[in-house]
Amino acid sequence: MIIEQIWTGNSYRNFHYLIACGETGEALVIDPFDHEKCLARAQDKGWEITQILNTHEHTDHIGGNAAMIQATGAKLLAHAKAGSRIRGIDRGLSAGDVVRVGKTVELVSLDTPGHTMFHICLFSHTDTPALFSGDTIFAAGAGNCGGGGDPEALFSTFESQLAKLPAATRVYPGHDYFANNLAFTVDREPDNQLASAMLQEVKQSYDADEALVTTLGLEREINTFFRLTSRTVLRRLRDSFPTMPEEPSPKEVFLRLRELRDHW
Repeated sequence: MIIEQIWTGNSYRNFHYLIACGETGEALVIDPFDHEKCLARAQDKGWEITQILNTHEHTDHIGGNAAMIQATGAKLLAHAKAGSRIRGIDRGLSAGDVVRVGKTVELVSLDTPGHTMFHICLFSHTDTPALFSGDTIFAAGAGNCGGGGDPEALFSTFESQLAKLPAATRVYPGHDYFANNLAFTVDREPDNQLASAMLQEVKQSYDADEALVTTLGLEREINTFFRLTSRTVLRRLRDSFPTMPEEPSPKEVFLRLRELRDHW
């Protein structure tokens, strides 16, 4: 499996992805809002885009579909229940469905509600596993739920799915919010030395064209939305929510963090 991460440089800070089969040159493109950059990268690599995958229905993820299909004739894949939100779906995906690219690439569909209720991620069972996470999880952060999602569903996705994936899983998100997300982690957990060191490094030198690809193991160390039992996180939350129980549930901590991040 060959992965090309494409930085758009637009105001939404989108990442797009090409996933290609090294034997056949067939490729799947994920959320090609900037279809021109995706087409140009595929042409440079000599790949044929045969499939488009939309992780969810927001315009900055589906806005390039029509132009991409016109240019390539690619088939459109999206959540099985997203037909009223995404026009022209050729294949609806449910949890556990396999997406094949060429002869060598197999990706498993994960039903991951939260950012929206019809959101999917793709997971590869490769030697180094990969998660194409759309707007579910970002480097050091989590998707917001203000555009048709639900924070309780997002917590369930984190707890019941993401937390159980291998630590070595590389995370390929739909946007670059790394600096802001790290700053939020440090604000919530100022004694998190790893997050603090990474934030200083990002402030000094960071190029989204060469973005750091984190792993779920690293996310569990620097991403506040995985740090639900940290005593510092709990103590800081009580400053904002004085009536929070002494021993709140992980769900309550997650929801409070999501609430704070929405206005931070």
